[in-house]
Amino acid sequence: MTEISSSLSDIWRMLSVAERDQLRSNARIVHFKKNELIYLEEESARDLMILFKGKVKIYKSGVGGRSQIIRIIKPIQYFGYRAYFARESYVTAASAFEACTVCMIPMELIEQFLRNNGELALHFIQMLSVDLGIADQRVVNLTQKHVRGRLAESLLFLKETYGMEEDGATINIYLAREDLANLSNMTTSNAIRTLSNFVNERIISIDGRKIKIIDEERLHKISRIG
Repeated sequence: MTEISSSLSDIWRMLSVAERDQLRSNARIVHFKKNELIYLEEESARDLMILFKGKVKIYKSGVGGRSQIIRIIKPIQYFGYRAYFARESYVTAASAFEACTVCMIPMELIEQFLRNNGELALHFIQMLSVDLGIADQRVVNLTQKHVRGRLAESLLFLKETYGMEEDGATINIYLAREDLANLSNMTTSNAIRTLSNFVNERIISIDGRKIKIIDEERLHKISRIG
């Protein structure tokens, strides 16, 4: 369980020796294949999930089979726990962008810890507050900005979340055009058209699913203008 203790360092340092032993005994590691579902809408929330390796998307099914990507998760982020605290079923679904390793910890155990550990409770309040702030900002960005602004925002969001490859310009995640559209709250055809415009304007370059940012300053400007 060394992998668990090192990956959960934020929680680990707040736990007592007895709590650490309980966590070791109850945590489990689950591996997911690319595109495999991690949880579904309307399922009961039972576990705190921590992404150890890979990339995960949190999304909601929409009208006509379209999905809206709500969040994207990177190592070592926690997810899947809000619904439990709200005493409701999941209102979103989660699946693996690529092969993933996820640590599952029963939420009943986490709740037990929180009732007896003020420092840990504050940690979770802070995490929920940050997530809420990000969600609020994305709602504004995806509803008030025009197509170009939304796509620019999404490209910058991906860059900030997953970073760049060794060249310092290629975003370190390869998304299908449909996923990029779902992240940007637009149709796939609009995403393809806008990407092509960005390429023609020498803002980005594209090689298959690889997107290289050529002019980040212009992306920021387009995102701000909306």
